[in-house]
Amino acid sequence: MKQTALLFDLDGTLVDSVPDLALAANRLLAELGHPPLGEAAVAAMVGDGVAKLVERVLAGRGLGAVAPEPAVRRFVALYTADATTLTRPYPGVLDGLAALVAAETQLAVCTNKPERATRAVLAGLGLARFFPVVLGGDSLPVRKPDPAPLRAALAQLGVAPEAAAMVGDHRNDVLAAQGAGAAAIFARYGYGGATLGELRPDAEIDSFSELPGVMARIWSRQ
Repeated sequence: MKQTALLFDLDGTLVDSVPDLALAANRLLAELGHPPLGEAAVAAMVGDGVAKLVERVLAGRGLGAVAPEPAVRRFVALYTADATTLTRPYPGVLDGLAALVAAETQLAVCTNKPERATRAVLAGLGLARFFPVVLGGDSLPVRKPDPAPLRAALAQLGVAPEAAAMVGDHRNDVLAAQGAGAAAIFARYGYGGATLGELRPDAEIDSFSELPGVMARIWSRQ
């Protein structure tokens, strides 16, 4: 079966966004009168949406009693204002996406980051042109690992799940792909390597440049 669609996670898969996420998190902590967290600590908190990220940031400084909803709103405001100051695409992403589009592969982003912030990152880094479909963590009532966002993206692309693959760096991406009936490609170079556990994706990559070869192997087996 020929590959016809690829769905991508954003943070830790297409872009290295932890520097800007950490910057916003530490601005929030500073406003609350607490010291910053290191980027490695913030990287380990990414993958389950902004509310969970803020919850983990606050817990990291013993601030579990802080009202979560205002903190999330403030974090989103701080982050969205400077979402691409330090964020960069991973090596090979720009050329790789251009090659996929030239090969008529349908592309979409399915991330747990809020849609507004996602679109700001894609636009700011010149990636928006590759993705006619973008679903964030607040685009639907549920988010990954629920397979609904993947199914919704594929419906908009007009592609069946068995002709698609999800590329992501977190177990949520693998679970969502498996639940949707799509292939799962795990990006080991991202932030979520420790989350994979017992899950068995269809393939794993250590760099974006490995994606074409992995895709060919997956679809040759089907």
